Amino acid sequence: MRASLFSPVLVVGSFAAAKEAPSSTTHAPACTATASSGTGGGFFDLRPDTAHAPEKGKQHKTGLAKDYHSRGYDYGKNFTLNICAPVVDHVTEVVGVSKSQWANVSAYYTSHGNVYSIGSASMDLKSRGRKLVLQYTGGSPCGASKSTRRSRSPPSHSTNDRRANKESSLTRQPHEVETLKEDKEAKEEPSRRKSTTISFLCDRDPTSSQASISFVGVDEDECSYFFEGRSSHACAQAEPHKPGSVGPGSVFGIILVVAFLVYVLGGVFYNRAVTNARGWRQLPNYSLWAGIWSFLSDMFVIAFSSCARCLPGRRGYSHLGSSSRNRNSDAENRLIDQLDEEWDD
Repeated sequence: MRASLFSPVLVVGSFAAAKEAPSSTTHAPACTATASSGTGGGFFDLRPDTAHAPEKGKQHKTGLAKDYHSRGYDYGKNFTLNICAPVVDHVTEVVGVSKSQWANVSAYYTSHGNVYSIGSASMDLKSRGRKLVLQYTGGSPCGASKSTRRSRSPPSHSTNDRRANKESSLTRQPHEVETLKEDKEAKEEPSRRKSTTISFLCDRDPTSSQASISFVGVDEDECSYFFEGRSSHACAQAEPHKPGSVGPGSVFGIILVVAFLVYVLGGVFYNRAVTNARGWRQLPNYSLWAGIWSFLSDMFVIAFSSCARCLPGRRGYSHLGSSSRNRNSDAENRLIDQLDEEWDD
């Protein structure tokens, strides 16, 4: 009988678990990521680290109204960046970037009065193991790679080779066409653009109020720039409850409600069919619940009577009663004295 009663509870629990499973595969909001490592789940949200330009006439909601700055030290250039958003500073005349994309620059540096973009805004935060990675692409052109330039540079020749080339100048005419073809292919080759990769680390230092970004390095072609960010928001935390989904607390509450209904309905059916009980005695463990109810009723009566004794009105009535008794005793004493005087006369 008990196995049949608890079977619906197991069914409801499995249904709730199946309903919770798809929530782990839903897409995270922008500038957030879910841990992909096998050491346990975690949720990362870098939106509080994004700098926003203050609106006119309104109080700034967050304390981040300025961009992040990073010194290049031995590289000789300083960088200005933002996290998951374009930079707050208004940049113009960006080299190699169309005017419509100037407001979308998320990282740049200035050299000889020129502004060079090293990536446009992106909110695609990714978790790779224990690392959080944010990448900006589509910056200023950086030209062909050095390996390509080396392969196209003419090889060095000795003096004897130069003489031999002069003597056979007539036989080298077909190679001029090949050279023109190579130059045409080089011009038609699409130019590479600068990009930025920021790797975030968890910073549990209580003294650091906001994130910090440090320059790490750049490749030899000066096309890919690497930075390291430290933030308290890069530490794994619990994923917030999503509206419209059933959370763990709701699932636990549903299981408790179903278990209570199974207990009451199953008990009523058993007492009615087997013990032929009627009325309130159909409830399961009626004697136990009745004893608890009588105990609570007695405790309430005792507490109420104890509080009634402490009321100021009862002390006033007792005082009036005692004073009336005192007045009656004085009148009796005066009457007795009067009778004694008359008797003596």
